[in-house]
Amino acid sequence: MVKSTVEELNPTRVKLTVEVSGEELEPKIKAAYKSIANQVQIPGFRKGKVPAPIIDQRFGREAVIQQAINDGLQEFYQQGLAEAEITPLSRPEVEVEEIPDVETNEGTLKFSGELDVKPSVELPDYSGLEVEVEAVEADDEAVQEELDALRSRFGTLKDVERPATTDDFVTIDLTATIGDEEVDNATGLSYQVGAGTMLEGLDEALEGLSAGEDATFNTTLAGGEHSGEEATAKVTLTAVKERELPEADDDFAQMASEFDTIDELKDDLRSKAASTVLEKQGVEARDKVLEKLMSLVEVPVPESVIEEQISQHFSSQGHSEGDSHDTDDHRSEIREQTEEAFRNEIVLDLIAEKEEIGVEQGEIIEYIVATAQQYGMEPNQFAQMLDQAGQVPMIMGEVRRRKALAKVLELAKVTDSAGETVDLTEFVTPAEEQEAEEAAAEETGSADPAEAESAETAEDDTESK
Repeated sequence: MVKSTVEELNPTRVKLTVEVSGEELEPKIKAAYKSIANQVQIPGFRKGKVPAPIIDQRFGREAVIQQAINDGLQEFYQQGLAEAEITPLSRPEVEVEEIPDVETNEGTLKFSGELDVKPSVELPDYSGLEVEVEAVEADDEAVQEELDALRSRFGTLKDVERPATTDDFVTIDLTATIGDEEVDNATGLSYQVGAGTMLEGLDEALEGLSAGEDATFNTTLAGGEHSGEEATAKVTLTAVKERELPEADDDFAQMASEFDTIDELKDDLRSKAASTVLEKQGVEARDKVLEKLMSLVEVPVPESVIEEQISQHFSSQGHSEGDSHDTDDHRSEIREQTEEAFRNEIVLDLIAEKEEIGVEQGEIIEYIVATAQQYGMEPNQFAQMLDQAGQVPMIMGEVRRRKALAKVLELAKVTDSAGETVDLTEFVTPAEEQEAEEAAAEETGSADPAEAESAETAEDDTESK
């Protein structure tokens, strides 16, 4: 076993020194002789059968020792990390300080290197964190919103002869120029006014335009070889359409759902509205719980790790230092986000360890499917891409941290702005877990999972006696 010592340089950086005895290095030296013997051709000896003294004579024992060190350094480094019980966040530049005597093999191999490590953090008491969320009800207005959203899915577009306004669907032609040069153009584009998914300033330019009219505005191009550059855009509106919604009656209920009447459909939508309200309050509570949790703990941040992640961000986005996107303000924003993400990961990983949170295969699949949909990719293709890139462990870590945060939220005390307690059980507990708890409760004749657990404990105690 190697011997390692750790010198703390700051809360996130250490100097690791590893010592390997000549005896521990000996197997690597033998392997080096064998490797060299297989690579060289010496008259009078078969390949791979060259004796060690001949290799020493022809190449020098120093070369053998050096190869043994090079071949074993990574393994010895990993053993040193394990012996020191530290988790590295970066790879060190290793410096060899001592090597065994090349003749007698006495002495030690000693090397060291500075590296960033996970900071030591003391978890605060995260049980019972108190947060307040906005009071929202699944009232008639919420039900109407759900109904209108359903009606819009079955709506039809009709041409109208009036100026365009927010939510209208328009057909447009676009050109973009930088100076006197036209750099892009498109015709016959379909767009919903107010969507904000095209060029900055487009929505404002379209407001009040009628078919056949045009407007010019300044914008920042978001794609192509001129991405990020300032340009002058001209939009010509060729048609205005509005969505005509079907009447909310029994016929619509039968067409759009499994229900026979509009009242039955509204009852179902009321239940969905309640789920939407719960989802909204759950997301707000989760964000506020994380914010409160992080305000209770200090997490040192390794500067070199953050700098590396910032550089990777800009290079992955195709930006070079000094371009229009790589500004001091943008770098400051990315730095803040990166540091916040680092601190969150450290704390949530510690909570996951304390709560002994694991990750099931089904949870990983569910995460991949949801993420693939966000990127508009087929789940199997997305999963293969992640696997080939070696990103599956990262996905597992992300799912585990989400579960850790859900645990903190489960233990929190959540009230709304009206002073009412908010029950987020359905938000933090997956449906399959709830079903398992209910099944366990039924087996013990109890409707309360806590009572079921108590009953199981009593049964175990009886058996042990």
